[in-house]
Amino acid sequence: MTNNIPDVNFIVRTDGKFQTLNSDFYFANKKIVLFALPGAFTPTCTSYHLPSYEDKYEEFKKIGIDEIYCLSMNDPYVIEVWKRDQKISKVKFIPDGNGDFTKAMNMISDRSASGMGPRSFRYSMYVDNKKIIKIFKDEDGKFDVSDSGTMLNFLQSMNV
Repeated sequence: MTNNIPDVNFIVRTDGKFQTLNSDFYFANKKIVLFALPGAFTPTCTSYHLPSYEDKYEEFKKIGIDEIYCLSMNDPYVIEVWKRDQKISKVKFIPDGNGDFTKAMNMISDRSASGMGPRSFRYSMYVDNKKIIKIFKDEDGKFDVSDSGTMLNFLQSMNV
């Protein structure tokens, strides 16, 4: 793991067109909460992780967080459909289909036993202008500390 956000490019789809956006686009001069998860449409990610951040979005904004990002090692098409399917309107998505960010963060989890191959560990982090301030990483397969409540409590205790 690094103290700063890795400098990588993300391939995203905006208005039906592919676009390459750098880490600076997402993290420079901003206070960010990012949560990463193993995959779109998986049970815990879909039923608990993503909705909890969507539900608490306004609370994060009130304490000074500029944006909340959901990162998953899925391609831009899957992320687009998942966002629409889940009716997410506040949390922003970062597709890490090639795993460049996840590898640079040293957050690759081997999910081959369940047929998913390499995926991201489940974690959340607070980033201030590309500097990683705090990471909450769940043990492989668990969902204990990367939830929105844990992150919100941490940020409130810091008076962000």
